[in-house]
Amino acid sequence: MSMAEANWYVVHTYSGYENKVKANIEKTIENRHLEEEILEVRVPMQDVMEMKNGARRTVQKKMFPGYVLINMIMNDDTWYVVRNTRGVTGFVGPGSKPVPLTEAEMKPLGIKIENMTVDFTEGDTIAVVAGVWKDTIGVVQRIDYNKQVATINVELFGRETPVEISFAEVRKM
Repeated sequence: MSMAEANWYVVHTYSGYENKVKANIEKTIENRHLEEEILEVRVPMQDVMEMKNGARRTVQKKMFPGYVLINMIMNDDTWYVVRNTRGVTGFVGPGSKPVPLTEAEMKPLGIKIENMTVDFTEGDTIAVVAGVWKDTIGVVQRIDYNKQVATINVELFGRETPVEISFAEVRKM
């Protein structure tokens, strides 16, 4: 197993195909068992206030029509799978060479903002599947939905220390 790092990449899609692309990639991940390599496919949404017939209502709109964000380990297989998904026109990057998003770029993209639903709660045991604490197993002490992090205790220098781990980096045991 290579210690390759998963990064967020952006793919360009035909307009209106974002959710279809997401569904298609997710189906391929399942069929080809690529769960370890393509971790998440996301179409960032935002709440927008709309006036309709004199009434205000909040609707969910795509933040970036024509784009899909993918958290993946870039290799020949994953590149090929994503690139050849119906509706995908290519990766975003110079000369269509996929370039991962930096942390600074991810913030306004709603990677941190958009609420991820999690299937664990305080007291559950979770495994860290990415990042600095990869392969650590811990019990959830606290969940912070605003920051999108779970706090677990890890053993550090012989004593329990609470660390915050991004929702994107954990899986329920």
